[in-house]
Amino acid sequence: MATGAPILAGLRERAEASDRADPLASLRDEFLFPQGPGGDVAYLCGNSLGLQPRATRAALLDELDDWQRLGVEGHFHARNPWYSCHEPLAAPLARLLGASPHEVAAMGSLTSTLHALLISFYRPSGRRAKIAVEEAAFPSDRYALASHLRLHGRDPDEALVVLRPRPGEASLRTEDVVETLRRHGDELALVMLGAVHYYTGQLHDMATITAAGRALGACVGWDLAHAAGNVELQLHDWDVDFAVGCSYKYLNAGPGSVGIAFVHDRHAMSPDLPRLAGWWGNDPASRFAMPEAFQPARGAVGWQQSNAPVFAMAPLRVSLELFDRATMPALRKKSLALTDLLAEGVQRLFDEHQGVGELLTPSDPQARGAQLSLRLGGRADGLARALQAAGVVADLRRPDVIRVAPAPLYCRFADVTRVLQVVADFFAADRR
Repeated sequence: MATGAPILAGLRERAEASDRADPLASLRDEFLFPQGPGGDVAYLCGNSLGLQPRATRAALLDELDDWQRLGVEGHFHARNPWYSCHEPLAAPLARLLGASPHEVAAMGSLTSTLHALLISFYRPSGRRAKIAVEEAAFPSDRYALASHLRLHGRDPDEALVVLRPRPGEASLRTEDVVETLRRHGDELALVMLGAVHYYTGQLHDMATITAAGRALGACVGWDLAHAAGNVELQLHDWDVDFAVGCSYKYLNAGPGSVGIAFVHDRHAMSPDLPRLAGWWGNDPASRFAMPEAFQPARGAVGWQQSNAPVFAMAPLRVSLELFDRATMPALRKKSLALTDLLAEGVQRLFDEHQGVGELLTPSDPQARGAQLSLRLGGRADGLARALQAAGVVADLRRPDVIRVAPAPLYCRFADVTRVLQVVADFFAADRR
């Protein structure tokens, strides 16, 4: 009998039944898996880099063939004309983000897009100059916010309002965030948080925090790097001012692929809003007339600066077609079931082997995405090696955290029990 079998009793049978009943199971066949001992790895690292869809190679080859066949004429006569290749992405992205198509644009990269939008949405005035950000925000966000504070002559040490968990806790409480925002109400120019925290996996109550920040007169922006394609979003209805995201994690568009911008239509349809202008953000009706004065396109596309990266757009187009087939409500339902199974198994093992670790991710399923973060002290490196040897791909974040992310587009419930068995064997061997 496998080590840990009594502790994990019933979970494997539950996983097998869930896989048999999974209405999304066929989507797994649309992806290519790295190979490990015995075949396909159990890939639970979509929070870092999503898998390659099978159709991506053909989509890229089509673009290369059109470039070879048409040269510059590919801008208008390619199978997916390059001049407008970003346009078909707006509607499926809008469905993922809970937005109108004109509020969304695929452009740039995550951090370059964040910088572009901060020019428009961080505009300090007098006393109202501070930015609220969570402690241990993803470094790129912290660097970007600090750089814009300095551009405006502000000291980040004084102008950042850092939102910290309570002592002994890993995640922020929504009521504490709201209370901190209220304490700094007339000083806040911007509230900027990661919708799903990259390290802990916490999903913030975006609607409540957005409402609180806007009620105080601040702009509210969100980093969707770990949220887009992971959790259900309603950015327009939540009245979010702006948001940025990437497409290489849960959206499976490939390493370093194109960024995403959301600009609420109360701003997106305001041509006078200050911005960093570039010719691809100019009104398409006059773009090739080469006007000396910038005439912004209406909508989020008015923040574009340079030509669309055609070879980065093609994989995103392929992936978005899969999301439309699946739908976010169905993916979220499966995601909750996957992480519930994982959380139950991990907690059983932690209870059996007292002191070996703790879950950083909130216990409330509605407060997390497709990720659990396990803090393991000095055992993290050893467990990471054991997972790798068993053909399981997860993510080690030093010094002591392993992130496990069962992305529902391609992960099975059997992948979760495969992870749990490795963890059970490792803890049993470690105790000996």
